[in-house]
Amino acid sequence: MNSILNNINETRAQREEWYKDFHRNPELSSAEFRTIERIRTELKNMDIDALADVTDTGVVAIIENGPGPVVALRGDIDALPVTEQTGLDYASEIDGVMHACGHDVHITTLLSTVDAFASHRDAWSGTLVAVFQPAEETASGARAMVEADIASVIPKPDVYLGQHVMASKAGVISMPKDAVMSTMESIRVRVFGAGSHGSMPHLGVDPIVLAAHIITRLQTVVAREISPFEFGVVTVGAVNAGTKSNIIPESAELLINTRAMSVETQLQIRTAIERIIRHECEAAGSPQEPTFECYDRAPLTFNDADARGVVAAAFTESFGDEYEVVPPSTASEDFSVIPDALGVPYVFWFVGGFENPDTAPGNHSPFFAPAIQPTLDRSLEAFVVAASAWLASTTR
Repeated sequence: MNSILNNINETRAQREEWYKDFHRNPELSSAEFRTIERIRTELKNMDIDALADVTDTGVVAIIENGPGPVVALRGDIDALPVTEQTGLDYASEIDGVMHACGHDVHITTLLSTVDAFASHRDAWSGTLVAVFQPAEETASGARAMVEADIASVIPKPDVYLGQHVMASKAGVISMPKDAVMSTMESIRVRVFGAGSHGSMPHLGVDPIVLAAHIITRLQTVVAREISPFEFGVVTVGAVNAGTKSNIIPESAELLINTRAMSVETQLQIRTAIERIIRHECEAAGSPQEPTFECYDRAPLTFNDADARGVVAAAFTESFGDEYEVVPPSTASEDFSVIPDALGVPYVFWFVGGFENPDTAPGNHSPFFAPAIQPTLDRSLEAFVVAASAWLASTTR
């Protein structure tokens, strides 16, 4: 397939050891201290030219190998507040924390890719940049690296590449044509009432009833305001109010999550949410204007057409019918924040991790456990094949 991969069998045991270690020792967003120390240790044992910290738990490695393009590869490293229930002999040893989204695969793959390119300098020319990014799950890690001036630490890439393991067929690489993953925005809303005794509701304004009306009305945003040809999701994931059954509280909190496949639709959804909530508060006689706090934002992931074409051609040549074009994912990512800030094109794709996708648990499930093989090998192959389309191409 590629001379850079000619020792993939010999390096497999090391890859699997890395993976099991990272899976046993997950760490939450922005607290990936053991994880990043293990990454640094392994990188120092490789033939790289530069290693630099970007944020407390983010690091970049650089291999300079003569003239040619600069290719950046990204792997996210954080885990989730999930209690693992896989029963694996390498299950999480950290209470209430699990690599339930496959970032342990991403760490392992990026380390393996750096090692492969560092060990085969005669097979390519250019510069490889590996970005080990923290805090993807809180959609804050990429922005933190931008704010820490990653642009001054790495050479400007000609292309920025990334991938994600999913609950799809193991060994199969898939990539949407245009939009890859949705925009995401969370909104913390507080609505206000007037407290009263539960036996005297006429003396107060009940924010729980108000919240219930809002939740019902919000279901019409996508159903009645967004075109059937556009994608949108509005989810009320939490409602918090009250302390006792016979007390009408003074306020209620709603946590709302939205998704869209275009910035225009995202703005339309947000505008509708605010309009509905303000008018419901007015109708209920709320004594105070509602408050809105937006957080956990992730941009639309939309592949650059030209760069995607290069990667798609390389995947087709290398993987044949084990490369597929698929619809966009409704999940979200902060992957595009760094290349957007750098002003460079990017490409993002998916790697299948399960033998039977029909029964596979989804990402973020306590049962999420990709098959070690062929997932680790295929993830490495995908990164090497994609990067080689620039670094090892005879026609570039």
